[in-house]
Amino acid sequence: MEINLEQESSNDGVLWRRGNLLGEGGYGSVHSATLKKPNSLYPSLMAVKSAELPESASLQKETEIYNTFQNNCPYILQFYGEETTTPTSGFVFYNLLLEYASGGTLDRVIKESDGRGLPELDVRRYARCILKGIDYIHRHGYVHCDLKPENILLVGIENRGDFVPKIADFGVSKKRNLGESCSIFGTTMYLSPEAVVDGVQECESDIWAFGCIVFEMLTGKKIWDSYMYANSEELMVEIGDDESEIPEIPCQVSEDGKDFLRACLVKQPEFRSTAEMLLSHPFLSGFDDIISSEIKDTEEELAVSSKFKDFSQVFPILCKL
Repeated sequence: MEINLEQESSNDGVLWRRGNLLGEGGYGSVHSATLKKPNSLYPSLMAVKSAELPESASLQKETEIYNTFQNNCPYILQFYGEETTTPTSGFVFYNLLLEYASGGTLDRVIKESDGRGLPELDVRRYARCILKGIDYIHRHGYVHCDLKPENILLVGIENRGDFVPKIADFGVSKKRNLGESCSIFGTTMYLSPEAVVDGVQECESDIWAFGCIVFEMLTGKKIWDSYMYANSEELMVEIGDDESEIPEIPCQVSEDGKDFLRACLVKQPEFRSTAEMLLSHPFLSGFDDIISSEIKDTEEELAVSSKFKDFSQVFPILCKL
């Protein structure tokens, strides 16, 4: 539904103005958002994800998850607040205020490589940031369930001309349930074999999806693109087949890179490396000083801001594009 931006009014405390449409999908729409009046707790430019209140269940589910995280991880998109608004149409909209990602999505960056992939140095740096975010999510008892390049946002580092990849969109995330079968969510291309065959999505499934993302960054192609399949059902058969192999890793990928992918993309989840294990892999070595220098200010700012902000009603989101 189109929202009348000029006549929209806020029902809660933060005064902001909805701007340009950034994306839209089944879970709502995302616009830019600017403050109407300066506020020390909110940046002047944000993003806002919106859905009509009766259709905002996934957004409200994300609220619970972000309340747990409380903006304590610099590799997860930050959130600033939630608001309800009532345009002149009379419909009530549930809005989530979140960090603005000036670099767009990782998916966009990969596509712009025209099938060549990103420089391995960038892949290693991005992979380390994303993996630290995954490790944080898992240590707090959650499984993301829909990791993919579209849900990795690139947030600009002020005065450095660079970006930090951050995990977004927890609309289908869930608490860990120790391997019990459940309804499967996410995007087929990134589903793990155990999700397809046994209906199980646990931390190991996130690692499989992460491996697919790293493969995509290195090659510029989705991991199953080399297979011919007519629909998602055929693709799921391929993913779940014990006899099938993952596509061959191009020869230009370093030996450390190949070994890292093999550690992520193990068919049997019990033999797949954990996020903690992967953070010690040689493929990600040599970046401690670089990453810490890029992120240090962000981490310190978050640590300070978390002392003053009440997170009981705030969290970030990103719509499914």
